[in-house]
Amino acid sequence: MPGCDFTRRDFLRWSAVALAAPVAGRAAIFDDAFAAAATTSVSPANLELVTLTEDRAIITWYTGYTGSKDELGRMEPAPADGHVAWGTDPARLNRVATGLSDSTPYHYVELTGLEPGRTYYYQARSGGKPVPPTPFTLITGNAVGTSTFGLGTTGPYSFTTPHPPPGSFLFAIALCNDLHMGELVAGLNSNFPQFVGIRQVPGLPPYPEVMLESLVDDAGALGANFLLAAGDITAEAVPVDLSRAGQLLARFGAYRSDYFVTRGNHDRAHTGAAYASCRVGQWQGNDCFHDQFFPGDEPTYFSRDLQGLRVIGIDTYDKPGGGGDAGALSPDQFAWFRSQLATDRDQPTMVFGHHPLIVEGSPFPVAASNTLDATQAATILGDYAANPGLFLHHAGHTHRNKRTISPLAPGVTHQEIGAGKEYPGGFSLLRLHTGGFALNFYKTRSDLARQWSERSRQEILGFWPQFALGASVSDRNTVAAHDLSAVRPIRAATGTTQPSTAGSPTTPSGAPPAGAAAPVVAQPTFTG
Repeated sequence: MPGCDFTRRDFLRWSAVALAAPVAGRAAIFDDAFAAAATTSVSPANLELVTLTEDRAIITWYTGYTGSKDELGRMEPAPADGHVAWGTDPARLNRVATGLSDSTPYHYVELTGLEPGRTYYYQARSGGKPVPPTPFTLITGNAVGTSTFGLGTTGPYSFTTPHPPPGSFLFAIALCNDLHMGELVAGLNSNFPQFVGIRQVPGLPPYPEVMLESLVDDAGALGANFLLAAGDITAEAVPVDLSRAGQLLARFGAYRSDYFVTRGNHDRAHTGAAYASCRVGQWQGNDCFHDQFFPGDEPTYFSRDLQGLRVIGIDTYDKPGGGGDAGALSPDQFAWFRSQLATDRDQPTMVFGHHPLIVEGSPFPVAASNTLDATQAATILGDYAANPGLFLHHAGHTHRNKRTISPLAPGVTHQEIGAGKEYPGGFSLLRLHTGGFALNFYKTRSDLARQWSERSRQEILGFWPQFALGASVSDRNTVAAHDLSAVRPIRAATGTTQPSTAGSPTTPSGAPPAGAAAPVVAQPTFTG
């Protein structure tokens, strides 16, 4: 759900917009009177250009039995062949790429060897049929390219690769949020029976575990040196779920050395027997999240130095409440945060926390609960404007991919990232260079993760992709210039800079493959 706090008033406002969409765009969702029998004919759907870097593109789609309808209202999944024909001339698609599997309903194809700043054309096909894009009826956007070329036809479609960030590569950080460990039903809202919740297929592992396991493994395989998880680590902060999240995150590496977490509204202190063994919460109930990730008297916010990069993790639900209201920092944390921002203003700095400061361009109603407290957010934006070293604020909570630049602090990219636990299901890889950064979203790609991601796209009557994917490729893939020359590269034992290992296999901890020299990383410093 958008912000996990969609209200009845929000639903009434949004329904008027949804019902005003073209009939063709909603007929398959609202017309339950027709349910054709499955056939052996296969139809492809939901083409998406997910990831676009200077040298690669990742394209996904789905295949189902033509005319069939499962309990979620979509075509029954049908294994099929799949390939992408591509090239630099729309009339001559002379190269072909195939996916992770020869026959699957859940297609994932990567184009490699692309050149920066060049325009390419492509067409995906399964069962001999071209794949149509994910339809956008509620929003103006483009799921398949960086230009409108081919839209309204069967393709080919077009994209132009960005140039890499200026300067030499330093290291990479995986950014994720909204893992919701312990959740059993996705997209469920008890106020609205129209919103049918999506459950895992019986007999398969719980979907939060499926998605987090793949996320951690994929982040390591892409060469991430660190991982930041921005809140809603669990569904309701139950100790067993907090412990399980910690176990799966530990596949990446050591806590507070390789990976870091912050609190979300779902991770707040709770009351009840399930929480009775945990410390008494500062604001209410018992705070099991604090016990799991910040034991003792440590505050639930911190500043960490990673190779000269200052990473500030904020607790955006440091307050009393039931989780459905706006986030806020406690007075003590707010004063601490502002003092951090006022110190070493030129130091390369990024902030991560659960609630965004800004939420714009949503097809759903934007409520106060979507963001941090408005007064605090305005003050923080003023502080950001006075910090030339600050370049990125990573947030979750909205469960969508959205890039925003505020005119109040134009030097800072505000990036909302889609939930790790459901469609589009993944994380963003932040690649730091001496002269800037690239931020690219990746869907998790294990077989079970791709299956669940496609299944959970049916949330909110099937309109969920129009909110969560990102209206444009640039909402999930961006490159920006920024002076990061004060950040130290992670170097191999030989003293040479460790190269980017995007696409190369690594161990779950993100270390190089067996036999390669391990990187030597300076011990980070910690304040909080």
